[in-house]
Amino acid sequence: MAGHLAKDYHDVVVYNRTTSKAKAWCAEFGGVSAATPAEAAHSADIVFTCVGNDDDVRDVILGPNGTLRSMRQTAILVDHTTASAILAREIFEQALERNVGFLDAPVSGGQAGAENGQLSIMVGGDADVFERAVPVMDSYAKAITRIGGSGSGQLAKMVNQICIAGVVQGLSEGLHFAKRAGLDPGTVIEAISQGAAQSWQMENRWQTMVENEFDFGFAVDWMRKDLAIALDEAARIGASLEITALIDRFYAEVQAMGGSRWDTSSLIARLEK
Repeated sequence: MAGHLAKDYHDVVVYNRTTSKAKAWCAEFGGVSAATPAEAAHSADIVFTCVGNDDDVRDVILGPNGTLRSMRQTAILVDHTTASAILAREIFEQALERNVGFLDAPVSGGQAGAENGQLSIMVGGDADVFERAVPVMDSYAKAITRIGGSGSGQLAKMVNQICIAGVVQGLSEGLHFAKRAGLDPGTVIEAISQGAAQSWQMENRWQTMVENEFDFGFAVDWMRKDLAIALDEAARIGASLEITALIDRFYAEVQAMGGSRWDTSSLIARLEK
């Protein structure tokens, strides 16, 4: 994502908690690396963060050396991490006190989407801040949608992960059934992918799923992190996510099989064992 910014002639200063990654990025794209998030952010017009979970976000944004400590007034902070809506609202309030704009803007599209500049971005925050940030985010996005106020981007990402989990489980069961019934999976997919069953997961993952290849994207560990966020929010607002909770347990089984770093399509592996 930072590479796309650099290619679009933005001056980019990067920070990575793994210093060697920042140095490698600078060697490839010619940017500058900083020793801390605060150092990277202090003169920026827009600061983008993308880390692992709520604790990571707190550290990189709100910590002693966090971005928000050094950002100048009227700058914009955009967090692309998939995190909780509660944390997004907390950061929004702290940014507001410093006259810094904040957008919670989780992304969908995985590593391939980031590398190809084809991410979908779900955004929460003030409309005027969103409009200022969109032209820059365009560098690595195919779709950018403001959902609503602060926290709504994270809530939309929860919807995204809930839907993906259900689709992958349904595809896994369908392929498993086809194989047990003695059907050729490729022929079946050719037929049903032209109708209502069609999905991105079907188009892009059915063949690797039947070949037990699971090195093509978002890891099970990260999916379980995201589903935990969704399930916690569901409990807080009184939403029923019975199927999502069940699929989360299925992913726990995949982890127990040694599949923590397999991609999310590996749900089929627990059916085929």
